[in-house]
Amino acid sequence: MNFRLLAAAATAALLVLPVPSRAQTFSDTQKSEIEKIIKDYLVAHPEVLEEASAELDKRKQLAEAEKARNEIKNHSEALFQSPRQVTVGNTSGDVTLVEFFDYNCGYCKRALADLTTIMKDDGKLRVVLKEFPVLGPGSVEAARVAVAVRMQDKGKKYFDFHQRLLGGRGQADKARALQAAKEAGFDMARIEKDMGSDEVKVTLEESMKLAEALGLNGTPSYVVGEEVVVGAVGLDALKQKVNIARCGKTTCS
Repeated sequence: MNFRLLAAAATAALLVLPVPSRAQTFSDTQKSEIEKIIKDYLVAHPEVLEEASAELDKRKQLAEAEKARNEIKNHSEALFQSPRQVTVGNTSGDVTLVEFFDYNCGYCKRALADLTTIMKDDGKLRVVLKEFPVLGPGSVEAARVAVAVRMQDKGKKYFDFHQRLLGGRGQADKARALQAAKEAGFDMARIEKDMGSDEVKVTLEESMKLAEALGLNGTPSYVVGEEVVVGAVGLDALKQKVNIARCGKTTCS
């Protein structure tokens, strides 16, 4: 990257102009001459603008990653150890993958296969599921049922319900969520009762606040180790993120 050339152009512009005293500023004429020299240089070397844009993007990404690490650290208890979360896979695993999902998210539906596969292949992976209903009233209804389901079971039985609802066709809403819960063998009367409890409201508020703190704006979104991963990135990418969290490399020996 050759920012030195751009700096040199600006320096050259200054050298060819009268130098003002410390108490002075550049005159309008001097400013115009400096701007013209720099403009002429950029027109002759437009690749510098591409390099500058790439560098800016890189710095933004680094800043966002650092911010995410800080927010993960600041909210680690709620992210990884909340009594309101669902934990599947190896509950004592050495790496935790947190997924924020919406039952009406098409990408979440496709990513479900990735999640089940990585859980099957990686016996040391701990998975935390958090409802993040951002795709309309139906999503909120389904999430409220899901929280009531979690109040009966927050492990394998919940995951059975989760797979039935997320893996099903059509719009997810209260009716479809209740049907999935019934098929998974839950106490339906208790679900109807628990859906009106403060626990449901507090659980969803907790997820929303975490998502906001982490800057999540879509589903699925993941937290793996110290990194936020947005989008259905695919099985191989998820495995690499887990390995980085585990051993610092994309492949662990």
